[in-house]
Order: sequence, then C-alpha cells, then structure tokens
Amino acid sequence: MLEKLKKWWAPKAKIPEKWLNMPLAEIPFLCIDLELTSLDLSATRILSIGWVEGKGKQIELQSCFYQVVSTTASLNQSPVIHGLTAEEIAQGQPVRIALEALVKYASSHVWVFHCTGLDMTVLNGVFKKLNIPLPTVVTLDTLRFGLYQLTKNLRPPPPNAVVLPVCRARYNLPAVPAHNALDDAMATLELLFAQIQKFAPKNSDTLKSLLVTDAIEVFAATTE
Repeated sequence: MLEKLKKWWAPKAKIPEKWLNMPLAEIPFLCIDLELTSLDLSATRILSIGWVEGKGKQIELQSCFYQVVSTTASLNQSPVIHGLTAEEIAQGQPVRIALEALVKYASSHVWVFHCTGLDMTVLNGVFKKLNIPLPTVVTLDTLRFGLYQLTKNLRPPPPNAVVLPVCRARYNLPAVPAHNALDDAMATLELLFAQIQKFAPKNSDTLKSLLVTDAIEVFAATTE
C-alpha cells in the first residue's frame, strides 16, 4: 500500500493555514466511506459511496449522500459482505457522477475516513482514470486517532482494536449496521466527535492540537 501511495501522491504537503489554526468546533467535516469489491488495490472497484457533513459536533442529516455504483467487475464476496446484489449493482449509477459531486468538497471540508490510506488511494486512482482534477485535500483518520489513544502508553493494541465497531464501543456509542457506506460514514463521524471531545474538549482547541495523533494527512495530487 505504501508504494501505491508514493505512486499516486506527492510527498506530504503542509496543512493550509486556514485549517491549521481553525477551532475544531468551526471546521466543516465531510465523512466518507467506500464499499469495495476487494482490498486488492490493483483490482478493487467501488461498489457504493456514502458521505455526510458535520460541524460543531453536529451531524447535518440533510447532507447525507449515498450511491450504488455500477460495475462489471467481479463482486467476489460483496453480496455477502455488503448485501449488494448483482441486480442492484447493475442498476447503479456511473462512479463519475458521485466523484464529480465529491470533488466539490475538496477545498471546503476536511475529509474524514476510518482508514484514510485505503480510501484515498482508491479514490485518487479513480479520479485519475476519469481525468477529474482533485485539489489538495486535508484528511483526518479516525483509525489513526484511535491507534494513538491506544498506544500512547507504549503498549501494543490487541487484535482488531481499531476496527470501527470496537473504536465506537470504547466511547459507549451504540452498535450500528455495518458495511453500508452511508451508515459507516455516519458512524465514523460520530466516533470522530467522541474522540475530539475526549482529546481536545476546549472550544479554543484547533486542528493543530491533533497533529500529535498522526491522524491528519494532506494529500496533494501529483502531476505525473
């Protein structure tokens, strides 16, 4: 995965000042989730994509977006894992429609994922394939955030300690349906707000205060 990231993206860029010093309560977040045909980054295809906006620890329900993506790729175990059948996939929309809508949020929101490296690698590959220019994106990874909180006492976390349901359980957040892109996006955003409340509860805390967690990453598209 690291080699693919090097291939797709330039070296780490600096966080734009407008985000770095912005109070966390004022940052518009866009939480995104993808459902994929597999974890093989050389062959995987997007089956569905969901996102939701949030700000000031409030989820903006009217912003919810969900789209099943049409593909002719092998579904592998997707019908079992994601519950999406071949018929539903055949009736889906082209991935371009979703990505042309998504790219409009690149400069206006901090993108949130639970495993940024995976989803951003897939997204950038598709953006490039479709010749859709993607500006620099600032991202926040709830998986890395959770990993930092677990390992700051220098103890290695137990297996599966940073999967989304387990991370949520540590904050007494309720169980939610898994493997639906929109449900997972909303669940991840709830987790982020809980993580922020515990780690940086002051209204004056800025994005800069989260740098120590290694959860923030800036992706600048390459010209190669």
